[in-house]
Amino acid sequence: MDSLNGFVVFVQVAETRSFVAAGRLLGVSASAIGKSVARLEEKLGVRLFHRSTRSVTLTAEGALFLERSRRILAEIEAAELELSQAAGAPRGRLRVSLPLVSGLVLPVLGEFMREYPDIELDLDFSDRLVDVIEEGFDAVVRTGAPADSRLSARRLGSFQILLVASPAYLASRGTPRTPADLLQHSCLHYRFPSSGKLQTWALRQAADQPELQLPVSMICNNIETRTCFALQGLGIAYLPDFAIRESLADGSLVPVLPGQVERSNVFHILWPASKHPSPKVRALVDFLGSRVFPDGKASGPAGRSAR
Repeated sequence: MDSLNGFVVFVQVAETRSFVAAGRLLGVSASAIGKSVARLEEKLGVRLFHRSTRSVTLTAEGALFLERSRRILAEIEAAELELSQAAGAPRGRLRVSLPLVSGLVLPVLGEFMREYPDIELDLDFSDRLVDVIEEGFDAVVRTGAPADSRLSARRLGSFQILLVASPAYLASRGTPRTPADLLQHSCLHYRFPSSGKLQTWALRQAADQPELQLPVSMICNNIETRTCFALQGLGIAYLPDFAIRESLADGSLVPVLPGQVERSNVFHILWPASKHPSPKVRALVDFLGSRVFPDGKASGPAGRSAR
């Protein structure tokens, strides 16, 4: 048990970057935390942390050991849950990675917290491709087709990506009639944080036509900025329909080149494959599956393995 306690202490220090904060969370002194880490380092024969008077940071060996430790603790937690009554109430820490589309999931996750007060949500918002198993996530929500055979998946719903602008912008600059007309307009772009590349606008053109080099009036890495600037009449934006439903409904944004944009995508929730998913994971999967896209766009069975 001393070894297991060492793992717990190490993970808390790594996540809080502080002996004092880790001690506060575990109900022991900072001195006890420091001694536990020192014993673990001596046992492993490596230095896990760089220490200074101002900060505690992981060494390269510590970063590697952190991912392994999270997996070990997650396996122990899963084993405990499997041995407990299957009908037990969902509880415990739930580590979830989510894409940078907070407006889609935050209201639903708020409802989830009220429904399951014994579950502690640990949310990580990122568009990078995380390794669910290696990084110790309980579940992730991502777009695209599942491709990892170690994971189970459930389809949450589909969405369309639209070109939109404000009526005031179109009244001032004119309404594009063909994709080529966009060359004379202000275009609000998205840059992928992981690659640094601009998102391609999927426009319907003849096969022999070259890809349009669209003007760049603004670049950002989130939905909210492009939506805000489009509403202010600053240009045309390429946005998912779920993010602008209210603006489309009240007419503050209108579609541009309808029928000439060829892009749709799907959200899935993915989690480590298991015959007996923990109650907290089952609760999250079922809750998101029924609430994220309540208009019927979601479909597909729960629990199928990703390929």
